[in-house]
Amino acid sequence: MSTSVTALTLGGVDQLPAHARRCVFWEMDPAVAEDSREFSDPVFEKEAWLSTVMLEWGSCGQLANIDGNVAGCALYSPPSVVPRAALFPTSPVSPDAVLLTTLRSEHPYRDGDVAQRLIQAVVADLVRRGVRALEAFGIRGEPPAKAMSDRTVGSMRLMERIGAPARESRSAGCSPETCMIEADFLEDVGFEVVAAHHRFPRLRLELNSDHGWKEDVERALDQLLAAASLNEATRVGAP
Repeated sequence: MSTSVTALTLGGVDQLPAHARRCVFWEMDPAVAEDSREFSDPVFEKEAWLSTVMLEWGSCGQLANIDGNVAGCALYSPPSVVPRAALFPTSPVSPDAVLLTTLRSEHPYRDGDVAQRLIQAVVADLVRRGVRALEAFGIRGEPPAKAMSDRTVGSMRLMERIGAPARESRSAGCSPETCMIEADFLEDVGFEVVAAHHRFPRLRLELNSDHGWKEDVERALDQLLAAASLNEATRVGAP
């Protein structure tokens, strides 16, 4: 299988996977999403948000494609344009960081390296743009509690703060479990916890030019090999 990752463009928004196109977990104020008078079409709201960010900040996503099929996506942006970024117990995001909000690989590609390839593309893009760090709010499974009532009350209060209203979940399939990135995966690819929490830690990946060296070297080698092949073909075909 041939995997490619390309930057999201204004004309490519409709290529996002179905859930990513409808999910407004990060992009809308939960209070607005809960009000049916203000919120009715998650696809429109998501496209409007993406268009605004791309016009003002530049590309804010990466798309993975395998043999012509969309295999996953990553979305990232300044935390100031992400309403939910201020609602976590580990908020706020560091002022020098960009926030990674979405990282999804689609079935049947979830067992491959799609997520890693997407992270690499995000890092390469941000390094070129001079960004110092990438942060993300991870999610961990609920730990066991001594009393079920304590766990239930605590979870309800935390959900009220983060904002995961039932109407939003029904309309767009949005919830922390479906729209956040697993903290364990983030740690596996190099993120470090900078604000600990049993459920929603904030993690950080420091960015510098070294992150892009492998991609640059591989690109240069590919160009050299292509040039060598062309020269060899020309030499063989010469009279």
